[in-house]
Amino acid sequence: MTENTAVAVHLTARPTGFPDPAGFALVRTPVPSPAPGTALVQNLLLSVDPYHRGLMDGGEGGFALHAPMEGRAVGRVIASRDPGLQEGDLVFHREGWRTHALVTLGVDGTRKLRGHEGVPLEAYLSILGGTGLTAYAALTRTARLREGEDLFVSAAAGGVGTATGHIARLLGARRIVGSAGSAAKVRHLTQVLGFDAAFDYHDAPVAEQLAKAAPDGIDVYVDNVGGDHLEGAIEGLREFGRIAWVGGISMYNGDRSPAAPRNLFEVVHKSLRLEGVLVRHHTNLQDELEDFLVPHLRSGRVGTDTTVVQGIEHTVDAFLGMLRGDNLGKMLVRLDG
Repeated sequence: MTENTAVAVHLTARPTGFPDPAGFALVRTPVPSPAPGTALVQNLLLSVDPYHRGLMDGGEGGFALHAPMEGRAVGRVIASRDPGLQEGDLVFHREGWRTHALVTLGVDGTRKLRGHEGVPLEAYLSILGGTGLTAYAALTRTARLREGEDLFVSAAAGGVGTATGHIARLLGARRIVGSAGSAAKVRHLTQVLGFDAAFDYHDAPVAEQLAKAAPDGIDVYVDNVGGDHLEGAIEGLREFGRIAWVGGISMYNGDRSPAAPRNLFEVVHKSLRLEGVLVRHHTNLQDELEDFLVPHLRSGRVGTDTTVVQGIEHTVDAFLGMLRGDNLGKMLVRLDG
């Protein structure tokens, strides 16, 4: 790739079930020039996320075929005709997966990064990015976690899961339990991230393992999986418990396991509250999130928790690896620049 060439990942075929790498293509074009009101950004980091899988099916708001894939990215302005952006500014935008993007400040979430000293760039696409903001909104606005309460989070070794664990501890959670998909991830949760207990959901039914990990029950469940995890959490929740439902990994690749658990009426019996979480409804919390977390990032109490793959040509590999659960924390792609 030369300095005058831009590379973008295109979706070329709708996936059926788990995506096939053959359904994507790397497309090279000349680096664009900014029009009035826009700035040219050279991307430094790209995010691959579970929600991308659903958008690949098309429909309203879905990805178009034979067009650059969208997604969260961080880059540096290299040319600008936007009065609000200058060369050298670091920006967050939603125009990745590509090496170069034309952006406009304030449009589609494009914003200048505050550039906190001592905070690594990866943080802005992990714990200070969409995954961290999702976890923060789920805990502070949806579930309203209180000091001394007990929490269960599914897919706890992923991006939202690790952020949830960190933030819950800072908010004063008493006991934090996580589920993950391998023994190595379980060890990572308890030995590295400080979870009080964790289990591999392959080993036995979720409800059974959760009862052992939290014998006195839980107050809050942050759900990234759905299906049997949601059913198990409902069984384990105490009266007046809260569920913040973030995602449904169990159904992302065409596996239509039941979204409605068999014990759903326990929501009535226990006076539980279940509410969905969409991060786009909580972008007003961005500065609050950063003010809350930056001191802990600087002190080392909280890490960025990322798995980083190098090169635009490996973006699809990173995405598929994330869907398989290969990552610890947030999966990112680093680009040259």
